[in-house]
Amino acid sequence: MFESKTKNLLKIKWKFSLVGKLSLLELKKKSQQCLKSQEAVLRDILTISKDTEYGKKYRFEKILSAVDSSSFFNLFEQYVPVNQYEQLYPYIERHKNGEENILFPGKPKMYATTSGSTNVPKWIPITDTYYYDVYNRMSPIWLYSFLAQNSHAFDGAIVSNVGKTIEGAAPDGTVYGSIAGVTQRDCPPFIKTMFASPSEIFMIEDYKARYYTIMRMGIERDAHLMIGGNPSTFIEMQNNVDEFLDNYIEDIEQGTLSDSFYIPDDIRLAVKPYLKPNPKRAEALKEMKKKYSRLYPKHYWPNLKILNVWKSGNSAVYLKKIKDFFPESCYILEQGYAVPECRPGLVIDPDTDSTVLFPHKNYFEFVREKDLDQKCPRFFHLNELKAGNRYCIFVTTYSGLYRYNLNDLIEVTGFYEQTPMIRFVQKINGFISMSGEKLNENQFIDAVNQVQKEFSKKLNFFIGFASIQESKYHIYYEFQDQDVQDDLIDRFTSRVDSVLKSKNMEYADKRESGRVEAPLGHLLQMHSFEIFKSRIIDQGLYHGRFQLNYLLQDEMRHGMFKKLIKRRFG
Repeated sequence: MFESKTKNLLKIKWKFSLVGKLSLLELKKKSQQCLKSQEAVLRDILTISKDTEYGKKYRFEKILSAVDSSSFFNLFEQYVPVNQYEQLYPYIERHKNGEENILFPGKPKMYATTSGSTNVPKWIPITDTYYYDVYNRMSPIWLYSFLAQNSHAFDGAIVSNVGKTIEGAAPDGTVYGSIAGVTQRDCPPFIKTMFASPSEIFMIEDYKARYYTIMRMGIERDAHLMIGGNPSTFIEMQNNVDEFLDNYIEDIEQGTLSDSFYIPDDIRLAVKPYLKPNPKRAEALKEMKKKYSRLYPKHYWPNLKILNVWKSGNSAVYLKKIKDFFPESCYILEQGYAVPECRPGLVIDPDTDSTVLFPHKNYFEFVREKDLDQKCPRFFHLNELKAGNRYCIFVTTYSGLYRYNLNDLIEVTGFYEQTPMIRFVQKINGFISMSGEKLNENQFIDAVNQVQKEFSKKLNFFIGFASIQESKYHIYYEFQDQDVQDDLIDRFTSRVDSVLKSKNMEYADKRESGRVEAPLGHLLQMHSFEIFKSRIIDQGLYHGRFQLNYLLQDEMRHGMFKKLIKRRFG
């Protein structure tokens, strides 16, 4: 049996290596002729959709008639407007209600859902072409990257946490949900056997029950690879372990899945083949509990090789919190720039933490950061980008997104052949500008973290709000030491203000002129983030779509934090 298992594992590794290397060779070839690849993919998208309502309205046929590359790109920019979701919303609604050939031929395979700036879900269509020719064709490289980083990455179980596979259906019956969940559901059988649990568990409605099931199944196994998006989810998973460890041990010992949570019968049936009494593992967990005051992944998964998560943007805040949870030998691999609207690329070189944009899978356009306020900014091609510069990214896809503004600020970190490598910086709406100060979220996060080190005072959580009526920033701190004195919070906030002035000349100017007043600090009660998150979810936001920016101009959310203040100042 052991010999058979070993042979099967070697076969899986061989498949990953072969297909991954072939896919990399294709990427290398396409990246060497970056602009040519971009023209080819855009012509293909427009050809497929030229007879749709949108294609006829914006003269795709005319654009395609251009003989040379320059004329082709110019006509595309001339005839096709730049879009936000709001501009495409009426077309998507018609698709949802059963109409075909509106943005793209036929009907979509599914809709990927994502929260918008107002937490109203966006419905992003995913066509069969895009799903099979982009998502599925890029997956071998992604899987191969694990093996390339550590040859033992697949020697144990894979624990993953993805969004709810299917959340519901549009009026015409087309399903909507997590594209990552669907991808895992549809992966080949030989890959499915490597996961600690079946994909059906991601259909569990109650997020606490879902996390319980994920960790109940995962903690029993010798996990070597853990896949997730935002590292904040691992804090939730660890909290689940803290609360239910005894229940896990009992379940593992008896081969059961607790009845304390509502889990539909069909999901329990899917999980049943994975459940067998395992007294040996239960005893080992009991011994760990005696030895350590709190069990972390480094205790119950000592052989974990790779943690695959986002590391850039505001995810870095959470990453610092969870880093010590895992074995020292565990490599934290950047998951790369990923958005529900498209799959732009992958991390090829783990040493860079940068995403290589795939020039043959999507068509990209860019506007420089400094030009964002211009009425008619210049749009740059993929081959025109400069290392070190920051841009807003626009994408055209096989799924009906045309010149779509992702509202993301990215930075070019280098090049793979001729193709740029990028890292996510922040959402464009992460900028706050009450009086023209253009303060961005990263500057705010960096300032608070710097002052945290200077004062040797650890924070569990912090968040800032811009009050336009007061022309003032309010900063909320959850200190680990809840007995901090009022004057310390005042001094802490004053120092944050000074650091922000040094980081942002416009902010310094507005503070100097009095157009922006000195920020005000507040002490939050313990567990404020968890309380806030629970209240947001209770209001109807699906757990998997919860997002948090650390610098906001949102009176509703500001009001929620005002209620969590432990002591008031000012």
